[in-house]
Amino acid sequence: MKQERRYGRNGLPVVSFFFSSTGSVGRRTKTAFVTTIAYQVAQHRQELKDAITAAIEADTIVFKKNLHVQMETLVLAPLRKVAGASNGSPRGVIVVDGLDECGVEETHDHTTAGLIRPKPTRTKEQDQLEILQVLQQASSDPIFPFRIIIASRPERVFRLFFDLEGQPAPIAQKIDLHEDYDAEADITLFLEAHFDRLRRLHQLPPSWPPPDAVKILVRRASGQFIYAATVVRFLEEGHREPPKALLEAILAMKAMAISNPFEHLDVLYSRILNSSPDPLLSVRWILLIRVLNSVPVHTLRLLTETTVTTSDSYASHVHLLLQTDPESNEAEHLLGNLHSLIKIPPPSDRATTRYGFYHQSLFDFLEVPGRCGKLHIQHEKALGFLWDRFHQLCASEFCVAVTFVPISDVMILKEGATPVVQTQQASSCCRRPFLCVSEISGWASHTPRSFLHQLALIRGCRRCPL
Repeated sequence: MKQERRYGRNGLPVVSFFFSSTGSVGRRTKTAFVTTIAYQVAQHRQELKDAITAAIEADTIVFKKNLHVQMETLVLAPLRKVAGASNGSPRGVIVVDGLDECGVEETHDHTTAGLIRPKPTRTKEQDQLEILQVLQQASSDPIFPFRIIIASRPERVFRLFFDLEGQPAPIAQKIDLHEDYDAEADITLFLEAHFDRLRRLHQLPPSWPPPDAVKILVRRASGQFIYAATVVRFLEEGHREPPKALLEAILAMKAMAISNPFEHLDVLYSRILNSSPDPLLSVRWILLIRVLNSVPVHTLRLLTETTVTTSDSYASHVHLLLQTDPESNEAEHLLGNLHSLIKIPPPSDRATTRYGFYHQSLFDFLEVPGRCGKLHIQHEKALGFLWDRFHQLCASEFCVAVTFVPISDVMILKEGATPVVQTQQASSCCRRPFLCVSEISGWASHTPRSFLHQLALIRGCRRCPL
Protein backbone atom coordinates (compact mmCIF):
# COMPACT_ATOMS: atom_id res chain seq x y z
CA MET A 1 0.00 0.00 0.00
CA LYS A 2 1.52 3.23 -1.10
CA GLN A 3 0.74 6.08 1.28
CA GLU A 4 2.61 9.35 1.02
CA ARG A 5 3.91 11.17 4.08
CA ARG A 6 4.84 14.77 3.37
CA TYR A 7 5.74 17.84 5.40
CA GLY A 8 4.15 21.23 4.98
CA ARG A 9 6.09 24.32 4.01
CA ASN A 10 6.37 25.33 7.66
CA GLY A 11 7.36 21.88 8.85
CA LEU A 12 3.82 20.92 9.89
CA PRO A 13 3.06 17.21 9.55
CA VAL A 14 0.74 16.16 6.76
CA VAL A 15 -0.86 12.73 7.14
CA SER A 16 -2.60 11.26 4.10
CA PHE A 17 -4.66 8.30 2.97
CA PHE A 18 -5.74 7.72 -0.62
CA PHE A 19 -8.60 5.31 -1.29
CA SER A 20 -8.72 3.60 -4.68
CA SER A 21 -11.37 1.16 -5.86
CA THR A 22 -8.82 -0.47 -8.17
CA GLY A 23 -6.04 -0.68 -5.57
CA SER A 24 -5.05 -3.31 -3.05
CA VAL A 25 -7.42 -4.44 -0.29
CA GLY A 26 -5.81 -1.97 2.12
CA ARG A 27 -6.52 0.92 -0.24
CA ARG A 28 -10.05 0.03 -1.31
CA THR A 29 -11.50 -0.83 2.14
CA LYS A 30 -11.42 0.64 5.63
CA THR A 31 -9.17 -2.08 7.09
CA ALA A 32 -5.90 -0.11 7.04
CA PHE A 33 -7.30 3.40 7.45
CA VAL A 34 -6.68 4.17 11.13
CA THR A 35 -3.50 2.08 11.34
CA THR A 36 -2.00 3.99 8.40
CA ILE A 37 -2.86 7.32 10.04
CA ALA A 38 -1.31 6.11 13.31
CA TYR A 39 1.85 4.97 11.50
CA GLN A 40 2.30 8.34 9.81
CA VAL A 41 1.58 10.26 13.01
CA ALA A 42 4.24 8.18 14.76
CA GLN A 43 6.89 9.31 12.30
CA HIS A 44 6.73 12.94 13.43
CA ARG A 45 7.79 12.60 17.05
CA GLN A 46 9.77 9.98 18.90
CA GLU A 47 7.54 10.40 21.97
CA LEU A 48 4.48 9.63 19.85
CA LYS A 49 6.16 6.63 18.28
CA ASP A 50 7.01 5.28 21.72
CA ALA A 51 3.46 5.88 22.98
CA ILE A 52 1.86 4.18 19.96
CA THR A 53 4.28 1.25 20.22
CA ALA A 54 3.39 0.83 23.88
CA ALA A 55 -0.33 0.92 23.02
CA ILE A 56 0.11 -1.89 20.50
CA GLU A 57 2.11 -3.99 22.96
CA ALA A 58 -0.62 -3.50 25.58
CA ASP A 59 -3.40 -4.50 23.17
CA THR A 60 -2.00 -6.82 20.52
CA ILE A 61 -5.40 -7.51 18.94
CA VAL A 62 -6.23 -3.84 18.46
CA PHE A 63 -5.88 -4.26 14.68
CA LYS A 64 -8.89 -6.57 14.70
CA LYS A 65 -11.11 -4.12 16.57
CA ASN A 66 -13.45 -1.54 15.08
CA LEU A 67 -12.21 1.81 13.82
CA HIS A 68 -13.48 3.79 16.82
CA VAL A 69 -11.42 1.64 19.21
CA GLN A 70 -8.40 1.81 16.90
CA MET A 71 -8.59 5.62 16.72
CA GLU A 72 -8.83 5.91 20.51
CA THR A 73 -6.07 3.36 21.20
CA LEU A 74 -3.58 4.19 18.44
CA VAL A 75 -4.02 7.94 17.96
CA LEU A 76 -5.98 9.80 20.65
CA ALA A 77 -4.60 8.07 23.75
CA PRO A 78 -0.95 8.44 22.61
CA LEU A 79 -1.61 12.13 21.85
CA ARG A 80 -2.92 12.63 25.40
CA LYS A 81 0.14 10.86 26.77
CA VAL A 82 2.57 13.27 25.11
CA ALA A 83 0.39 16.38 25.58
CA GLY A 84 2.32 17.31 28.70
CA ALA A 85 5.63 17.48 26.85
CA SER A 86 7.21 20.90 26.56
CA ASN A 87 6.77 21.11 22.80
CA GLY A 88 3.19 19.76 22.92
CA SER A 89 1.40 17.82 20.19
CA PRO A 90 2.39 18.40 16.54
CA ARG A 91 -0.20 20.50 14.72
CA GLY A 92 -0.87 19.47 11.13
CA VAL A 93 -3.31 18.25 8.51
CA ILE A 94 -4.88 14.89 7.67
CA VAL A 95 -5.86 14.52 4.01
CA VAL A 96 -8.30 11.75 3.05
CA ASP A 97 -8.72 11.49 -0.71
CA GLY A 98 -11.19 9.39 -2.72
CA LEU A 99 -13.33 8.36 0.25
CA ASP A 100 -16.20 7.62 -2.16
CA GLU A 101 -14.06 4.78 -3.59
CA CYS A 102 -13.89 2.99 -0.23
CA GLY A 103 -15.69 -0.32 -0.74
CA VAL A 104 -17.20 -2.74 1.71
CA GLU A 105 -14.88 -5.06 3.62
CA GLU A 106 -15.56 -8.64 2.47
CA THR A 107 -15.11 -11.44 4.98
CA HIS A 108 -15.59 -15.17 4.57
CA ASP A 109 -16.33 -17.97 6.98
CA HIS A 110 -14.35 -21.16 6.40
CA THR A 111 -16.61 -24.02 7.47
CA THR A 112 -15.42 -27.42 8.58
CA ALA A 113 -16.61 -28.86 5.30
CA GLY A 114 -14.06 -26.75 3.47
CA LEU A 115 -16.61 -24.50 1.82
CA ILE A 116 -16.44 -20.73 2.06
CA ARG A 117 -19.70 -19.06 3.02
CA PRO A 118 -19.88 -15.25 2.80
CA LYS A 119 -20.69 -13.66 6.12
CA PRO A 120 -23.41 -11.02 6.13
CA THR A 121 -21.66 -7.83 5.07
CA ARG A 122 -22.41 -4.17 5.50
CA THR A 123 -22.78 -1.81 2.59
CA LYS A 124 -19.94 0.39 1.42
CA GLU A 125 -22.02 3.41 2.46
CA GLN A 126 -22.03 2.10 6.04
CA ASP A 127 -18.25 1.71 6.01
CA GLN A 128 -17.84 5.19 4.53
CA LEU A 129 -20.11 6.62 7.21
CA GLU A 130 -18.09 4.83 9.90
CA ILE A 131 -14.92 6.53 8.65
CA LEU A 132 -16.64 9.92 8.72
CA GLN A 133 -17.87 9.28 12.27
CA VAL A 134 -14.41 8.19 13.42
CA LEU A 135 -12.87 11.36 11.99
CA GLN A 136 -15.58 13.47 13.63
CA GLN A 137 -14.92 11.68 16.92
CA ALA A 138 -11.22 12.51 16.66
CA SER A 139 -11.71 16.15 15.61
CA SER A 140 -14.07 16.80 18.54
CA ASP A 141 -11.40 15.75 21.04
CA PRO A 142 -9.52 18.83 22.36
CA ILE A 143 -6.24 16.91 22.26
CA PHE A 144 -6.51 16.22 18.51
CA PRO A 145 -4.14 18.70 16.79
CA PHE A 146 -5.01 18.04 13.15
CA ARG A 147 -7.28 19.76 10.66
CA ILE A 148 -9.00 17.24 8.36
CA ILE A 149 -9.49 17.60 4.62
CA ILE A 150 -11.76 15.07 2.89
CA ALA A 151 -11.92 14.91 -0.91
CA SER A 152 -14.77 12.92 -2.40
CA ARG A 153 -17.55 12.85 -4.92
CA PRO A 154 -20.78 14.24 -3.43
CA GLU A 155 -22.47 10.87 -2.96
CA ARG A 156 -25.60 10.65 -0.82
CA VAL A 157 -23.87 9.41 2.34
CA PHE A 158 -21.56 12.45 2.33
CA ARG A 159 -24.32 14.94 1.54
CA LEU A 160 -26.39 13.66 4.46
CA PHE A 161 -23.45 13.64 6.86
CA PHE A 162 -22.33 17.17 6.04
CA ASP A 163 -25.85 18.60 5.74
CA LEU A 164 -25.31 21.82 7.65
CA GLU A 165 -29.04 22.46 8.03
CA GLY A 166 -29.40 19.31 10.14
CA GLN A 167 -26.51 20.21 12.44
CA PRO A 168 -26.73 22.48 15.50
CA ALA A 169 -23.40 23.94 14.42
CA PRO A 170 -21.39 23.54 11.19
CA ILE A 171 -18.95 20.64 11.44
CA ALA A 172 -17.10 21.35 8.20
CA GLN A 173 -16.64 23.87 5.46
CA LYS A 174 -17.72 22.60 2.06
CA ILE A 175 -15.87 23.50 -1.14
CA ASP A 176 -17.54 22.46 -4.39
CA LEU A 177 -14.75 22.24 -6.98
CA HIS A 178 -17.28 22.60 -9.80
CA GLU A 179 -18.56 25.90 -8.41
CA ASP A 180 -15.82 27.30 -6.18
CA TYR A 181 -12.73 26.44 -8.20
CA ASP A 182 -11.88 27.20 -11.81
CA ALA A 183 -9.69 24.34 -13.02
CA GLU A 184 -9.20 25.68 -16.54
CA ALA A 185 -5.96 27.52 -15.74
CA ASP A 186 -4.40 24.41 -14.17
CA ILE A 187 -5.58 22.17 -17.02
CA THR A 188 -4.13 24.62 -19.54
CA LEU A 189 -0.78 24.63 -17.74
CA PHE A 190 -0.83 20.82 -17.56
CA LEU A 191 -1.52 20.40 -21.29
CA GLU A 192 1.02 23.02 -22.37
CA ALA A 193 3.75 21.39 -20.29
CA HIS A 194 3.10 17.93 -21.74
CA PHE A 195 2.78 19.25 -25.31
CA ASP A 196 6.14 20.98 -24.90
CA ARG A 197 7.66 17.68 -23.75
CA LEU A 198 6.12 15.75 -26.67
CA ARG A 199 7.27 18.41 -29.14
CA ARG A 200 10.88 18.07 -27.98
CA LEU A 201 10.74 14.27 -27.69
CA HIS A 202 9.39 13.76 -31.21
CA GLN A 203 11.16 16.78 -32.76
CA LEU A 204 7.92 18.38 -33.87
CA PRO A 205 7.88 21.94 -35.25
CA PRO A 206 7.32 24.94 -32.93
CA SER A 207 3.88 25.40 -34.52
CA TRP A 208 2.67 22.15 -32.92
CA PRO A 209 0.14 21.78 -31.46
CA PRO A 210 -2.03 23.79 -33.88
CA PRO A 211 -3.54 27.11 -32.78
CA ASP A 212 -6.45 26.84 -30.34
CA ALA A 213 -5.83 23.09 -29.78
CA VAL A 214 -5.21 23.60 -26.07
CA LYS A 215 -8.27 25.86 -25.75
CA ILE A 216 -10.45 23.24 -27.44
CA LEU A 217 -9.22 20.49 -25.13
CA VAL A 218 -9.64 22.67 -22.03
CA ARG A 219 -13.19 23.50 -23.05
CA ARG A 220 -13.98 19.83 -23.64
CA ALA A 221 -12.51 18.87 -20.26
CA SER A 222 -15.27 20.89 -18.54
CA GLY A 223 -13.16 21.11 -15.40
CA GLN A 224 -12.47 17.35 -15.37
CA PHE A 225 -8.72 16.75 -15.02
CA ILE A 226 -9.20 13.12 -15.98
CA TYR A 227 -10.05 14.17 -19.56
CA ALA A 228 -6.78 16.09 -19.94
CA ALA A 229 -4.77 13.30 -18.27
CA THR A 230 -6.31 10.67 -20.59
CA VAL A 231 -5.56 12.79 -23.67
CA VAL A 232 -1.92 13.11 -22.60
CA ARG A 233 -1.53 9.38 -21.91
CA PHE A 234 -3.16 8.61 -25.25
CA LEU A 235 -0.62 10.80 -27.04
CA GLU A 236 2.34 9.50 -25.06
CA GLU A 237 1.42 5.81 -25.31
CA GLY A 238 0.41 5.82 -28.98
CA HIS A 239 3.00 3.30 -30.12
CA ARG A 240 1.47 2.77 -33.54
CA GLU A 241 0.82 6.40 -34.53
CA PRO A 242 2.75 9.63 -33.97
CA PRO A 243 1.37 12.25 -31.53
CA LYS A 244 0.56 14.62 -34.40
CA ALA A 245 -1.87 12.16 -36.02
CA LEU A 246 -3.36 11.14 -32.66
CA LEU A 247 -4.02 14.76 -31.65
CA GLU A 248 -5.69 15.43 -35.01
CA ALA A 249 -7.96 12.42 -34.39
CA ILE A 250 -8.89 13.70 -30.92
CA LEU A 251 -9.65 17.21 -32.17
CA ALA A 252 -11.84 15.74 -34.94
CA MET A 253 -14.00 13.81 -32.45
CA LYS A 254 -17.58 15.04 -32.25
CA ALA A 255 -19.66 14.67 -29.12
CA MET A 256 -23.22 13.40 -29.38
CA ALA A 257 -25.93 16.02 -29.15
CA ILE A 258 -27.22 14.87 -25.75
CA SER A 259 -27.24 16.38 -22.28
CA ASN A 260 -24.25 14.65 -20.70
CA PRO A 261 -21.59 16.48 -18.67
CA PHE A 262 -19.09 13.75 -19.60
CA GLU A 263 -19.85 13.65 -23.32
CA HIS A 264 -16.34 14.56 -24.46
CA LEU A 265 -14.75 12.11 -22.03
CA ASP A 266 -17.15 9.44 -23.29
CA VAL A 267 -16.20 10.12 -26.90
CA LEU A 268 -12.52 9.87 -25.98
CA TYR A 269 -13.01 6.59 -24.10
CA SER A 270 -15.01 5.20 -27.05
CA ARG A 271 -12.29 6.22 -29.50
CA ILE A 272 -9.55 4.55 -27.46
CA LEU A 273 -11.48 1.34 -26.77
CA ASN A 274 -12.53 1.02 -30.41
CA SER A 275 -8.85 1.17 -31.42
CA SER A 276 -8.54 -2.39 -30.10
CA PRO A 277 -8.80 -5.12 -32.77
CA ASP A 278 -11.75 -6.57 -30.80
CA PRO A 279 -13.32 -3.78 -28.69
CA LEU A 280 -16.00 -5.93 -27.04
CA LEU A 281 -13.54 -8.63 -26.01
CA SER A 282 -11.20 -5.93 -24.70
CA VAL A 283 -14.02 -4.49 -22.58
CA ARG A 284 -14.76 -7.97 -21.27
CA TRP A 285 -11.11 -8.33 -20.26
CA ILE A 286 -11.18 -4.92 -18.54
CA LEU A 287 -14.26 -5.81 -16.52
CA LEU A 288 -12.87 -9.19 -15.50
CA ILE A 289 -9.43 -7.85 -14.61
CA ARG A 290 -11.19 -5.52 -12.23
CA VAL A 291 -13.13 -8.45 -10.73
CA LEU A 292 -9.98 -10.55 -10.35
CA ASN A 293 -8.07 -7.64 -8.80
CA SER A 294 -10.77 -7.21 -6.18
CA VAL A 295 -10.83 -10.85 -5.01
CA PRO A 296 -10.22 -10.78 -1.24
CA VAL A 297 -6.97 -12.34 -0.08
CA HIS A 298 -7.75 -15.61 1.68
CA THR A 299 -5.76 -18.23 3.50
CA LEU A 300 -5.58 -21.24 1.21
CA ARG A 301 -4.11 -24.71 1.55
CA LEU A 302 -1.24 -25.29 -0.83
CA LEU A 303 0.59 -28.60 -1.26
CA THR A 304 0.24 -29.71 2.38
CA GLU A 305 -1.83 -28.79 5.39
CA THR A 306 0.27 -25.63 5.77
CA THR A 307 -1.73 -22.43 5.28
CA VAL A 308 -0.43 -19.60 3.14
CA THR A 309 -1.80 -16.22 2.24
CA THR A 310 -1.81 -15.55 -1.49
CA SER A 311 -3.28 -13.31 -4.18
CA ASP A 312 -3.94 -14.84 -7.57
CA SER A 313 -4.52 -11.84 -9.81
CA TYR A 314 -1.04 -11.21 -11.20
CA ALA A 315 -0.99 -10.47 -14.92
CA SER A 316 0.33 -13.92 -15.82
CA HIS A 317 -2.56 -15.54 -13.94
CA VAL A 318 -5.06 -13.25 -15.67
CA HIS A 319 -3.62 -14.38 -19.00
CA LEU A 320 -3.95 -18.02 -17.99
CA LEU A 321 -7.62 -17.53 -17.14
CA LEU A 322 -8.73 -15.27 -20.00
CA GLN A 323 -6.64 -16.18 -23.03
CA THR A 324 -8.22 -18.80 -25.26
CA ASP A 325 -4.73 -20.03 -26.08
CA PRO A 326 -2.38 -19.85 -23.06
CA GLU A 327 0.66 -19.77 -25.33
CA SER A 328 -0.62 -16.91 -27.49
CA ASN A 329 -0.04 -13.18 -27.08
CA GLU A 330 -3.74 -12.38 -26.98
CA ALA A 331 -3.33 -9.88 -24.14
CA GLU A 332 -0.99 -7.66 -26.15
CA HIS A 333 -3.20 -8.07 -29.22
CA LEU A 334 -6.30 -6.88 -27.35
CA LEU A 335 -4.86 -4.33 -24.93
CA GLY A 336 -1.82 -3.02 -26.79
CA ASN A 337 -3.63 0.18 -27.86
CA LEU A 338 -5.15 0.80 -24.43
CA HIS A 339 -2.10 1.89 -22.44
CA SER A 340 -3.72 5.27 -21.80
CA LEU A 341 -6.49 3.52 -19.83
CA ILE A 342 -4.74 0.49 -18.31
CA LYS A 343 -1.48 0.08 -16.43
CA ILE A 344 -0.07 -2.91 -18.32
CA PRO A 345 2.93 -4.66 -16.71
CA PRO A 346 5.92 -5.32 -18.98
CA PRO A 347 6.53 -8.99 -19.90
CA SER A 348 9.32 -9.34 -17.33
CA ASP A 349 7.02 -8.31 -14.46
CA ARG A 350 3.81 -10.16 -15.32
CA ALA A 351 4.43 -12.96 -12.83
CA THR A 352 4.62 -10.52 -9.90
CA THR A 353 2.59 -7.47 -10.97
CA ARG A 354 -1.11 -6.89 -11.43
CA TYR A 355 -2.93 -4.89 -14.07
CA GLY A 356 -4.11 -1.49 -12.90
CA PHE A 357 -6.44 1.27 -14.04
CA TYR A 358 -5.87 4.99 -14.05
CA HIS A 359 -9.32 6.19 -13.04
CA GLN A 360 -12.69 5.02 -11.75
CA SER A 361 -14.41 7.08 -14.47
CA LEU A 362 -13.62 4.33 -17.01
CA PHE A 363 -15.91 1.94 -15.16
CA ASP A 364 -18.53 4.64 -14.64
CA PHE A 365 -18.53 4.95 -18.43
CA LEU A 366 -18.72 1.20 -19.09
CA GLU A 367 -21.51 0.58 -16.59
CA VAL A 368 -24.03 2.93 -18.25
CA PRO A 369 -25.39 1.74 -21.63
CA GLY A 370 -26.42 5.27 -22.53
CA ARG A 371 -22.80 6.41 -22.26
CA CYS A 372 -20.79 3.53 -23.73
CA GLY A 373 -23.38 2.37 -26.30
CA LYS A 374 -22.37 -0.80 -28.15
CA LEU A 375 -19.44 -1.29 -25.79
CA HIS A 376 -21.75 -2.12 -22.90
CA ILE A 377 -21.50 -5.66 -21.53
CA GLN A 378 -23.74 -6.92 -18.76
CA HIS A 379 -21.84 -7.83 -15.62
CA GLU A 380 -23.45 -11.27 -15.53
CA LYS A 381 -22.36 -12.07 -19.09
CA ALA A 382 -18.77 -11.06 -18.34
CA LEU A 383 -18.75 -13.34 -15.29
CA GLY A 384 -20.29 -16.12 -17.34
CA PHE A 385 -17.32 -15.82 -19.70
CA LEU A 386 -14.94 -16.07 -16.73
CA TRP A 387 -16.73 -19.15 -15.43
CA ASP A 388 -16.61 -20.80 -18.88
CA ARG A 389 -12.88 -20.11 -19.18
CA PHE A 390 -12.23 -21.57 -15.72
CA HIS A 391 -14.30 -24.62 -16.60
CA GLN A 392 -12.27 -25.14 -19.79
CA LEU A 393 -8.98 -24.69 -17.97
CA CYS A 394 -9.89 -27.17 -15.27
CA ALA A 395 -10.93 -29.68 -17.90
CA SER A 396 -7.67 -29.27 -19.82
CA GLU A 397 -5.14 -28.75 -17.02
CA PHE A 398 -6.26 -31.08 -14.24
CA CYS A 399 -5.61 -34.78 -14.43
CA VAL A 400 -8.65 -35.36 -12.24
CA ALA A 401 -12.29 -36.04 -12.80
CA VAL A 402 -14.14 -32.79 -12.21
CA THR A 403 -17.86 -32.44 -11.55
CA PHE A 404 -19.27 -28.97 -12.18
CA VAL A 405 -22.61 -27.43 -11.40
CA PRO A 406 -24.08 -26.30 -14.74
CA ILE A 407 -24.44 -22.54 -14.89
CA SER A 408 -28.11 -22.93 -15.80
CA ASP A 409 -28.70 -24.84 -12.56
CA VAL A 410 -26.88 -22.22 -10.51
CA MET A 411 -29.06 -19.45 -11.92
CA ILE A 412 -32.28 -21.03 -10.65
CA LEU A 413 -31.06 -21.86 -7.16
CA LYS A 414 -33.00 -20.23 -4.38
CA GLU A 415 -31.49 -17.53 -2.19
CA GLY A 416 -29.01 -19.01 0.24
CA ALA A 417 -28.44 -22.27 -1.63
CA THR A 418 -24.84 -23.41 -2.02
CA PRO A 419 -23.91 -25.16 -5.27
CA VAL A 420 -21.04 -27.57 -4.72
CA VAL A 421 -18.15 -27.99 -7.13
CA GLN A 422 -16.16 -31.12 -6.43
CA THR A 423 -13.01 -32.74 -7.69
CA GLN A 424 -12.15 -36.41 -7.31
CA GLN A 425 -8.66 -37.33 -6.21
CA ALA A 426 -6.39 -38.75 -8.91
CA SER A 427 -2.95 -40.30 -8.74
CA SER A 428 -1.24 -37.76 -11.01
CA CYS A 429 -0.81 -34.05 -10.44
CA CYS A 430 -2.19 -31.01 -12.19
CA ARG A 431 0.06 -29.19 -14.63
CA ARG A 432 -0.85 -25.69 -13.45
CA PRO A 433 -0.16 -25.20 -9.70
CA PHE A 434 -1.93 -21.83 -9.84
CA LEU A 435 -5.22 -23.56 -10.49
CA CYS A 436 -4.83 -25.55 -7.27
CA VAL A 437 -5.40 -22.39 -5.25
CA SER A 438 -7.91 -20.64 -7.52
CA GLU A 439 -10.96 -19.51 -5.67
CA ILE A 440 -14.23 -18.92 -7.47
CA SER A 441 -16.22 -17.87 -4.41
CA GLY A 442 -14.41 -14.55 -4.33
CA TRP A 443 -15.39 -13.80 -7.92
CA ALA A 444 -18.94 -14.91 -7.20
CA SER A 445 -19.18 -12.37 -4.40
CA HIS A 446 -19.22 -9.65 -7.04
CA THR A 447 -22.27 -11.04 -8.86
CA PRO A 448 -25.92 -10.41 -8.10
CA ARG A 449 -27.19 -12.99 -5.61
CA SER A 450 -29.87 -14.14 -8.04
CA PHE A 451 -27.16 -15.06 -10.55
CA LEU A 452 -24.52 -16.77 -8.41
CA HIS A 453 -25.02 -17.01 -4.68
CA GLN A 454 -21.80 -18.82 -3.90
CA LEU A 455 -19.39 -21.25 -5.50
CA ALA A 456 -17.29 -23.60 -3.44
CA LEU A 457 -13.52 -23.62 -3.35
CA ILE A 458 -12.34 -25.60 -6.34
CA ARG A 459 -9.41 -27.74 -5.37
CA GLY A 460 -6.93 -29.53 -7.50
CA CYS A 461 -4.69 -32.28 -6.31
CA ARG A 462 -3.31 -31.93 -2.80
CA ARG A 463 0.32 -32.21 -3.84
CA CYS A 464 1.70 -30.39 -6.85
CA PRO A 465 5.34 -30.01 -7.85
CA LEU A 466 6.26 -26.31 -8.00
